[in-house]
Amino acid sequence: MRTLLVGLDAACERVLVPLFESGDLPNLAAVFEGGASGPLESQVPPWTASAWPSLYTGTNPGKHGVFGFLAFDGYDWDVVDASHVRERALWEYLDEHDLRSVVVNVPVTHPPREFDGALVPGYAAPDPPDCHPEGLLDEIESAVGPYRVYADDEGGTTDDAEGTVADLCDLVALRGETFRYLADRYDPDFGFVQFQATDTVCHQLPETDAVRRVYGAVDDEVGEILDDCDPDVVVVASDHGIGPYERRVAVNEVLRRAGLVETTSRGSGMPTWATIREADLRGRASGSGPLGRASARLVGAAARLGLSAQRVGRLLGRLDLDDLALRHAPDSLLRAGSERVDFPNSVAYARSRVECGVRINLEGREPEGIVAPDEYEDVRDRVIDLLSALETPEGEPVFETVARREAFFDGPESGRAVDVVAVPADYDSYVTTWLTDRVFPPTEDRLWDHKRDGVFAVAGDGVDADASVDGAHLFDVAPTVLATMGVPAAERMDGRTLPPVSPAGERAYDSRADGERTVTTYDAVEDRLADLGYLE
Repeated sequence: MRTLLVGLDAACERVLVPLFESGDLPNLAAVFEGGASGPLESQVPPWTASAWPSLYTGTNPGKHGVFGFLAFDGYDWDVVDASHVRERALWEYLDEHDLRSVVVNVPVTHPPREFDGALVPGYAAPDPPDCHPEGLLDEIESAVGPYRVYADDEGGTTDDAEGTVADLCDLVALRGETFRYLADRYDPDFGFVQFQATDTVCHQLPETDAVRRVYGAVDDEVGEILDDCDPDVVVVASDHGIGPYERRVAVNEVLRRAGLVETTSRGSGMPTWATIREADLRGRASGSGPLGRASARLVGAAARLGLSAQRVGRLLGRLDLDDLALRHAPDSLLRAGSERVDFPNSVAYARSRVECGVRINLEGREPEGIVAPDEYEDVRDRVIDLLSALETPEGEPVFETVARREAFFDGPESGRAVDVVAVPADYDSYVTTWLTDRVFPPTEDRLWDHKRDGVFAVAGDGVDADASVDGAHLFDVAPTVLATMGVPAAERMDGRTLPPVSPAGERAYDSRADGERTVTTYDAVEDRLADLGYLE
């Protein structure tokens, strides 16, 4: 193997440095200490579904076309998949140079496209996934046992922390064993294995020994891969960082108070993208304890009667019971039966929290748009001024940057982005699309979510370990990986080859033909994304 790329979702110095110092990650530490390494600035938005395509295409979302876990068509939505990625992936560039690849568990790679090698899709794929080439999954399961994309408790919905950690470690081992099997089977020039568990454990069990154990399991697999594959060059990269958040901020509530969002308690408006699950509406408990079960039944009944969670919340507030309810009630108490954004009658709204922004209900673009084209810029200015002025309860700006989308996205797919981008200051405010009657809803638990800076390291033959990677950006990973193999980057890439690696130049490649975007019907995928809070 000439180059191995190890993807660690959400890895960052906040998590890695203490584990390096304690000696818990000897194999990863050897790569970081033996080569060039440092922080890796992520993109906006710094979330898995958009960031990994940026990493493996070397382009911004305005070119590759994926801005979050959801793709929107008018007021309808669909979970993204590889058909939404409109740029070539690393392994497709390598295929053009007669170089073979093995790719395991990389998000947004389902359904896989043709190339010389093997691919097992990762996040946002159905479980079990369709692999490339056809029949590969059966072969893998014959060799290593049953394969799965997701953890059993992906959203941390149980109180069995020990079981969650054991399951995540089992999943990590499955990734490593699958990759090693395929590397032996296909003898690739390039290998790419991604570990999602490093993100999941920090969402579910931050600041606990669980993080050390899961990362330790990853380090063990990396060590075995290095021993078996003996790559000339090793690259380690993450899509973003992770860390604590101070508060929630309900953007649609801000917009509603400014007269930009209209609401409804019935009809086609939606309070969340997780949807009001039928299980909750039938009164099944999604919380724990008697109060949680009672709350689920209460909200289910309220939804059927057309009552809103906000009305229930106001009553609880008057009785000084709202904080108690938040601590013990399931998420369905906040979500099911909620007042909903009435899209056709709203001027602007936040549709998905991971998009980091606001969409305008533009006439001629949205099915029932009400903002005239000649009013579009005025509305954008109004939203920018409104969010720029928003302050935390401590008197600090909520957002460090609020700007038109053109400031962040460039390319033919930019029209699919939010109209106004809002970047939380230090990523300390957890943006939610809830309508709650509070701009800053109570936070029942210590939140951990994505931060801007991930990590990057490169070590091996021809790598200048003394060269700086200061200013490294997510878009730089793809051209740098190509350069380790002597392959020119694409002219249309937004990144650069980082200094530790000698550039291989640039060239024009034929653009990937635009195929049909598929419509996914993976209910189980939606549920898992909702459990993790990616879909509210």
